[in-house]
Amino acid sequence: MNRDLSEQRFGNYRLVRRLGGGGFADVYLGQHVRITTQQAAIKILHLTDVDESQFQQEAERTASLRHPHIVRVYDFDIQQGTPFLVLDYAPNGSLASKHKGQQLSLDTIVQYLKQIAPALQYAHDNNLIHRDIKPDNILVGSQGELLVSDFGIAVIAKTGRTSIQSTYNIGGTPYYMAPEMFRGKPEKASDQYSLGIMVYTWLCGRPPFIEGDFIQLGFQHTAEPVPLLHEQVPIISPQVEQVVMRALAKSVPDRFPSVQAFADALEAAYGQPASPVNRVASIPATVFVANMPVVKSVIPSKGSAIGTMLLKYTKHSGNVPTVAWSPDGRRLASGSDDETVQVWDASTGQHLCIYRGHSGNVPTVAWSPDGRRLASGSDDETVQVWDASTGLRFTNYRAVGVSTVMWSPDGYRLVFGSGRTAQVWDANTGQRILIYTRHSGHVTSVALSPDGRRLASGSRRTAQVWDTNNFGQLFFTYTGHSDRVSSVAWSPDGRRLASGSDDETAQVWDASTGQRILIYTGHTGHVTSVVWSPDGRWLASSSYDKTVQVWDASTGNLIYVYQGHTEPVLSVAWSPDGMRIASAAGREVHIWQAI
Repeated sequence: MNRDLSEQRFGNYRLVRRLGGGGFADVYLGQHVRITTQQAAIKILHLTDVDESQFQQEAERTASLRHPHIVRVYDFDIQQGTPFLVLDYAPNGSLASKHKGQQLSLDTIVQYLKQIAPALQYAHDNNLIHRDIKPDNILVGSQGELLVSDFGIAVIAKTGRTSIQSTYNIGGTPYYMAPEMFRGKPEKASDQYSLGIMVYTWLCGRPPFIEGDFIQLGFQHTAEPVPLLHEQVPIISPQVEQVVMRALAKSVPDRFPSVQAFADALEAAYGQPASPVNRVASIPATVFVANMPVVKSVIPSKGSAIGTMLLKYTKHSGNVPTVAWSPDGRRLASGSDDETVQVWDASTGQHLCIYRGHSGNVPTVAWSPDGRRLASGSDDETVQVWDASTGLRFTNYRAVGVSTVMWSPDGYRLVFGSGRTAQVWDANTGQRILIYTRHSGHVTSVALSPDGRRLASGSRRTAQVWDTNNFGQLFFTYTGHSDRVSSVAWSPDGRRLASGSDDETAQVWDASTGQRILIYTGHTGHVTSVVWSPDGRWLASSSYDKTVQVWDASTGNLIYVYQGHTEPVLSVAWSPDGMRIASAAGREVHIWQAI
């Protein structure tokens, strides 16, 4: 069924537009014909010769699921021989589209499993197996919550004939299928295996088996060992690797007794101290935790790779105040006083694109979440959005005194500091959505929370946290610094904020209350930038003292001081895989080994 069914009516819904689909089904946005405020996702199944009683039975089983993290089936029917389901509409796409090709922090993965695993466990307790767990079937709801979709679809497909019987007689997607699935014998533990593949993929950036056709992939899942995680991600802890590998055991009895047990074990492993890592510290740091001064130092270890220079980029003709990693970690973009933004290969330093659209210094640059676009702000009083591969400009915003720019997590909005304001704009239309005017000084930094609902903005001695949707309602003002706040950054879990200041400190504080948690005082110059590691365990801060310092985000313990620069370090960025750090000083950008 390839024809567009838009504007046709199925049950009580008019099909507005096609949202997606494939060989087995198409999904449309449906508008209720009488209740104008009610929308739903209408899944039109590509089935013929449907056994109506069997379809009724399987659809009822799926509709009986009631869980906050399962897409609800509200109705179903067969109309002129075409079966369809009416489901809750999740407007924010799937995890597949949100994180395509990206590596995720372990903290983010654990938070995801806290929502996915209970949904699967609930279904298993009700004797239902999903059979096709993959990122495409984990949707993002209107409040940012995760929703498992397509429960029972593989079974419902057997109630009729479809053009893809060869795969749906078995069910599943071969990249994520457990060995027993390829033999046509799914079990509850098959969903655990598929979830384990998702975790593996999020950690590595790719599934363990990707080569070959359905049969070849089936052989690899059934007979070949899964490549070890630490070979793909050297910084992974043995505890975490052991948990993931157990979920990916070839034999069902060797896996965890339940999918919830797998999620609990991963969370417990994440909370355990990592195996000893060789670390080097050049200087001690004075740390104030809960306002109590403590002096900490780390004894240098032998054989450490942290701080190893991997690449030096020197192709700018002016100072480089900003550097940013692409979401896939393969490219870097650097803005410069030479009025260019340069996109280059993070492994080789090879030029990929030079953007010359600005007529002034470029102090800020940011990648869109899908890695296709870049936004750059300049002293020429513009923020420009352009294609990261070709340099073709899409949108031009007029903004005076642009200091910082970033994208919303969904890629639909741009946020930037402009003079004494923070502004939110539509990234596609170029229309301004919101302007925040409560700062009394120049806005130096903006940072959106991971869910996109709150924004932190730094200015003269304060950082303010406010609502991006409710007319800029102010939640609270953080007043822990004694000088200009140069940088603010959210922890990956959205629970903490870090800020750097001209008062030579970096501080960590509670993102809900503004209560200070920690003060880091290891720098001897203005702190220019503070960034979290992807797993939320470490912070890296750059400074006018020509160093980048890596420290424990919970204790403030100094881990390492990078002293490779000979100029004040203006920007620091942690790679998405957590393995590399990029830092900019003078006309150079250095890439070096992280923890």
